[in-house]
Parts: sequence; C-alpha cells; structure tokens
Amino acid sequence: MPGTAPPSPSKSAATFEEDIAFLTQHGSVKILKSADGGQIAVSGQYQGRVMTSAVEQGGQSLGFINRPFISEGKAGTPFDNYGGEDRFWLGPEGGQFGLYFAAQKPFTFDNWQTPHALQEGTWSVLHETPTSITYSHSMTVSNYGQREFKVAIEREISILSSAQASERLGMPIPEGVRWVGFSTSNRLSNAGSDAWSEASGLLSVWILSMFAPVPGTRVLIPFDPQGPGEVVNDRYFGKVPAERLLVDDQKGYLLFECDGKYRSKIGLRPERARAALGSYSEPARLLTLVLYTKPSHATRYVNSMWELQKEPYGGDEINAYNDGPPAPGKPPLGGFYEMESSSPAAALAPGESLTHVHQIFHFSGPREALDGLAQKVLGVSLAELPKTRL
Repeated sequence: MPGTAPPSPSKSAATFEEDIAFLTQHGSVKILKSADGGQIAVSGQYQGRVMTSAVEQGGQSLGFINRPFISEGKAGTPFDNYGGEDRFWLGPEGGQFGLYFAAQKPFTFDNWQTPHALQEGTWSVLHETPTSITYSHSMTVSNYGQREFKVAIEREISILSSAQASERLGMPIPEGVRWVGFSTSNRLSNAGSDAWSEASGLLSVWILSMFAPVPGTRVLIPFDPQGPGEVVNDRYFGKVPAERLLVDDQKGYLLFECDGKYRSKIGLRPERARAALGSYSEPARLLTLVLYTKPSHATRYVNSMWELQKEPYGGDEINAYNDGPPAPGKPPLGGFYEMESSSPAAALAPGESLTHVHQIFHFSGPREALDGLAQKVLGVSLAELPKTRL
C-alpha cells in the first residue's frame, strides 16, 4: 500500500552508523547531512571517496565497505579495495594507452595493477562547508606506451537538498519516499608542460560507484534504440550469459543481473548511452539513480578493453560491473557491483581542465512512488520489468 514502509533490504546489512563506527577505528571520516535526513560519509584518507550513504538516521549503509581489506591494513596491492560509493579513477584501463598494465605485459588479471597514485595517500582538504567538501591532489601516472602525465585534481563532494535534487531529477521528490542524494564534481587538469594528444594517449575522468548488492538487484540502463553500432559491449571478461543480461531493443532498456557472484562487465558507447542509469531491487523497494555529465557532441572516449585496440578512442561512456571470482578457485574482489561514468578523452593543453559531474540518488519507498521516478529519469516503468531472474 502507498506509504507503507518497504521491507528491510537485508537483515544482515550494516547500518550507516555501524559502518561509520568501523571506519573511524581505522581513520577519520567526515559526515555530511541533509535537512531531509540523508547522510554521506567522506574520507580523504581513502583518496577523497564517498564511502557510503543512508537515506535516514539508523538506515542501511548503501555503499560497499570492504571491511576485511581495511582491517588488514594493506596497501600497494594490485587493487587496494577499500570500497567506496564514489571514487575517482583515471581511464583508460587496458589497451596501448592503458594505465593499469605495465609496458609489454599481457592483458591478464595477474598483470593488472591499479596505478599506485590512484589508491595510495591522503587527499588534502581545499574547502569545507556543512554540506560540501573539496579535496585536491596532484599525481603522475604513466600509460602502457610509457607516456607520463602530470595531473592535478579537484573534487567537490556535496550532499543535495530536496530543492537541488528536484531540479536535477526534473520532478519533486515523491511523498512517502526516504532518500539521499549527492554529487561529485571532478576537475582534471594538465599540470605538465606538454599538451596531451591522441597519438600518445589521453586520459579521462572515471568515476566508479560501488554498492553492496541487496536481493534482486538489477542494473537498469536506458539506451537510444536508433543509435549506431552495437547496443552494449558485454565482452570485457567473457561474454555475459543470456540469463544475466536482457536487452529490450523495442523499449530501449537493458537489465544486468548484479548479485556480486559472477564477474562480468558491460558498457555503452556515447551514441547509445543516455545521461542516466540506475539499479532496482523489487524485494527491497530500493531504486538507485546515477546522473552524469554527458556533453552533447562528444564522441571520443578512451577504450578500456584488455587488448591492443583498433579503436583506442571508441570506448564506453558508461559501464556496469558485477563482481565475482576472476578465475576458478580465486576469491572475488569483494562481492560488490558498480555503476560507472566517464568523461570524454581529455585532450588538454598545459593548464587546461575538464570537469565531470557524477550524481547518485537512493530512494526507498512504495513501488508506485519509485516507478514515477524511474519513468521520469530513466524512461522505463518498473512495473514492466520481468519479475523473475533474467
């Protein structure tokens, strides 16, 4: 019935306060709160990440926190997976201009190495208000072709008011819905003395949002049915099985099963992608929406496929990842799922900058209210989605 509180997404899920208590045992965390009850946890210690969020005090922690890894106190691993609901990375991942493989190394999981500069060190606080915090950081990274990039980053994290959220969503927040919304504005600058060019490789802002799957979670992505080329790239880590990916060419949306148990990844190029994507759990009555900067005429996006590429600037604008074992007998990276957005390839002269904004909204409440949000933002009715596994 409208107005009835939804069931708890997971009886074993940590509350926001429990995750904050854990995180503060290992470092400092800043909490930003909205007047509507939503709150987010932010950490400079973990490279300016939004670690997690909740729709209300005492509510479930909605981001993925990798407690075992944090407790072990490790650093310098191939992937320092602290978790985090919104983290800053740079693309591309693989290919002749990739940042995550050393020169001449095969593009295999055993050779994959997140650049140390992206996952180590505390980021500095530049500005702070009761509802926002801005971090700054400088780093140097090198690509597969051994091109070096000197980079400066500014990252403003803001929790959103109901007025701000309504303006960005294009509709008021429905009554009877508990929610939280936040935005990260990510400015990438060329801090070196040479221009960045396609011939030697370009970078992109790559924002990755890690969530703890609740029962029934599916990523829901609208696309342009009339766009050129394939709808979805589902070949990153082997073709995604049909029972985990449904593509509806007529209605213009896809569903991607995200349970944190089967390693798979999908991506959409800018000609197909809309300016929003999301995820939905029917049992939990939990709708998550992601909005991001989508320049209207941008077509050159870095390619992160793990191979030498024919189209190094024919990459995806958005991605979704479901975690799982990378190989038989190997453990998963943590059991999370991700929704990701990227900026266009940044051909920046010295001193020039590019800004990419990534916004996340969680809504918990009656399906009728969530359906209105899904229809407005994603153009898809939740009532039309298949009720069973794909």
